Amino acid sequence: MRAYHDEEWGVPERDSRALWEKLMLDGFQAGLAWITILRKRDAFREAFRGFEPAVVAGFGEEDVARLLGDARIVRSRSKIEATIGNARAYLAMRDAGEDFSDFVWGMAGGAPIMGDGVHLPVKSPLSEAMSVALKARGFKFVGPVIVYAWMEAVGIVDDHAAGCFRRTGN
Repeated sequence: MRAYHDEEWGVPERDSRALWEKLMLDGFQAGLAWITILRKRDAFREAFRGFEPAVVAGFGEEDVARLLGDARIVRSRSKIEATIGNARAYLAMRDAGEDFSDFVWGMAGGAPIMGDGVHLPVKSPLSEAMSVALKARGFKFVGPVIVYAWMEAVGIVDDHAAGCFRRTGN
């Protein structure tokens, strides 16, 4: 967990595909500890073919069965099917001229939002609004708590503790 914090958590991510992958992993985390997903991340990446939305969007029932049989990942039909549907929603946004990174960072004003360095909220007005906007585009497993955790992970929100070397401005 220390390496994840020191090297990844809260580092602003601007790549649309990487943002989407991390949102999918946060969806799989629902109801579980993040360390569970972190330990399985490489297996998830292999099972979901590198989290390439165009590939995942083409998954069918055989792929769902394959994923449900893969003990290396979280085997939840609803989360697997949501990930496939979310790949299709991602592609629909892209095909409509809406870049995923521009969309989510635009909602945040284009720069990381600084937390107070003390409190760690589980959701915010922005995560609630982003959840609604994502759901309106067809995404699932993107409730405001999942979205907030994801926003922290990808650096849209900087909730590093005051004095942490990763905190913006330290």
